[in-house]
This record gives sequence, structure tokens and C-alpha cells, in this order.
Amino acid sequence: MRINWIASFFTISLIVSLQAIAQQPTINVVTTAVPFLRIGPDARAGGMGDNAITTGPDAYNMFWNLAKTPFAQNQGAFGLSYSPWLRDIGVSDVYLIGASGYYKLDEESAISGGFRFFNLGDIQFTDASGNNLGTGKPTELGVDIGYSRKLSDRWGIGAALRYINSNLARGLPSQSGVDYRAGNTLAGDLSFYYDGTNEIGQGLRAGLALTNLGGKVSYTNIETEKEYIPANFGIGVGYNFVFEEQHRLMFALDINKLMVPTPPVPTGVDSIDDANLSKYRSYGVVESWIVSWGDAPGGFSEELKEFTFSLGAEYSYQNQFFVRAGYYYENPTKGNRKYATAGLGIRLWDKAMLDFSYLIPSGSGTNRNPLSNTLRFGLTFDFPYAQ
Repeated sequence: MRINWIASFFTISLIVSLQAIAQQPTINVVTTAVPFLRIGPDARAGGMGDNAITTGPDAYNMFWNLAKTPFAQNQGAFGLSYSPWLRDIGVSDVYLIGASGYYKLDEESAISGGFRFFNLGDIQFTDASGNNLGTGKPTELGVDIGYSRKLSDRWGIGAALRYINSNLARGLPSQSGVDYRAGNTLAGDLSFYYDGTNEIGQGLRAGLALTNLGGKVSYTNIETEKEYIPANFGIGVGYNFVFEEQHRLMFALDINKLMVPTPPVPTGVDSIDDANLSKYRSYGVVESWIVSWGDAPGGFSEELKEFTFSLGAEYSYQNQFFVRAGYYYENPTKGNRKYATAGLGIRLWDKAMLDFSYLIPSGSGTNRNPLSNTLRFGLTFDFPYAQ
């Protein structure tokens, strides 16, 4: 894999979260550093179109909505997942590993933890003239801790702290006085959950998750070249149906928007473009979250295009066998991710669950999804309350 050293950081980053798309005048994608934080690592959510803000509590709450955790029926759970990446085009050394779990301190509160590790394989760096600059093994890591508790019988709240390390420049030597280094920052999550289900589990659920609220990262010694991380606003609603207590059917809709400024549209005039880029990079962290709700060059209509939609469904039989499906939509001018997913879950015994998800092949050429025709795997262990 040959990548020009000038563009290596963001070429690599974008490929893990956005489909590579042909550059057309109407396209204006909101880009960030560390986009691996936007990848759902668990197979359960992966089978439902990456939908998980209001699905039932499980071991992976840490990655979606931590406020769900106090409503879990078990005292604890631990999950481990593996997602191969770009296998559809023959790449074998790119993958995402995720692990997460929780422990309920009592009926009202819980602590959680987890990590995501993204391995981008072996990279050969070259300069603008094609000269070999050596090889590297870029990796990215997120480590999480969190606390959640019930505010009432229906409402929950969760807060998390996340350490982020993005070592995309591993092995890249200094060039023209520019020193390359790993990007490091801290971020936090704040989430809310409403559980309106009755004693048999039927009813409405809703959730709100503000995730990756943290500082910018820099990959060089140039202080003005700091990049935004994927701060995100997510809201979800779902409904559970119960039939004769053996058959359960859940539908859920998640809506997400990056709280990241929209990049300026190039004008072709260097002085104007330089000024616009300087302004785009100049926002403070909190200011960037506020600005992101009204800065799209195309106005309100373009701002609406920055919302993504994820629809998921799950059928379960006797809480032993699960069938899942989902669909994800992103506007063509904002990344053009559109894909359908399917998934299965099988309870091996009372304390263990095996999950699979499959992203149905979609698109072609540069528009093909990196996870097309790929199976994701997850193994979850539950720890019931002592009898």
C-alpha cells in the first residue's frame, strides 16, 4: 500500500470511516481525525445498521449509550468483538478489536470500562516525488471508563472519560523541519436513557448520547495544524413488542450528527481559501460544537444533510435465538454511506452469547463500503446475580 507522506494521515483515517468517493463540486464531507471512534465495534449493533442508542442494555453500552447500563438485568457482563476491514479487496492486516463490560454496584448504579484498538496494517511512506521514506505500522487506540446511575425508575444518566491515541505516523521520519508524532487527547461522553417498558418488557425506549467531547489532536509539531475529533450528537427511539413472552420484536431509529465545523468550499482564490481554512481551524473546542449547527456553506438545507439515519430491528425467540436487520443512510454529498446489514445471535448457554453481523455488499469501485461482504464476530459473557 503506497501513500504519499503529505496526505498519509487523513487518507488512512478517512478510509476507515467513510467510503472513498469521487470528488465533485457538490461534495463537502465533514472530516475529523480519529474516525475509528465512529465505527461500531460490536456485532450486535453491526447487524442492525449500527443502531444501539436505545436497544436493550448489553456489554457494549460503553460505545453507544452508557446510561442504559443500570437497567441491565445481570450484575455484570463482558464482551469481545472482532471486525476485519477491507477483506473484500484482499487486505488481511487491517482490523478493529473492541472489548467492553460493566459491573453493577447496586440496583441503581454501575461502573463500566472498555477499549477499541484499530490496526491499519503495514504502510509504505513515500514523498511527493515517490521516494521511499520507510515503512510504518499505524495504530489507533481508545480506552474508556464510565459511571452510570438511575435518576428514577424510568430515567438513567451516564458519563464516561476516554483516552485517545492515534499513532498514524509510526515510522515516518521528519521532513522539511516537520516532526511527526502520535496524536493524543482526552474526551468525554454524556448520555441519557428512558426506559418506558412494562413488566414483560414491552414499551417505548428513548436515548440521547453526546460522545467524543474532547480536545483536538495534532500529528506534527506545528501547533496550527490541530484537527477536530468526531464529537457527536445522537438521539434514538425504539419500541419493544412482546408476543406470548416467547417472541419479542424490537424496532429502533438512531439519528446522528457530527458536532464538527463544516470545511470551507474551495473558491480557487488562494488568499480567500487560506483565510477560510485558517478560520475553520481556529475554533476552540466548545465553540466548534456550537458553530457546527449552523456553519454549512449551503445554509440550513446543507446542515440537514449532515444528519445520518440508522434503522434497526431485532427478533428474539425465548431469549435464546436472535435475528437482526438494519439500514444506514448518509447523504451522498456528506460521505454517501448507504448499506443494509443482517445479523444473528445465539445464546450458547445461560451466561454466553455469540453474535455475527454481515454488511451486504453495496456500491462498486471507490463507492464500495470497506466492510462489504465481511463477517463481524462478538462473544459476550453475562454474570447473573448470585442466587
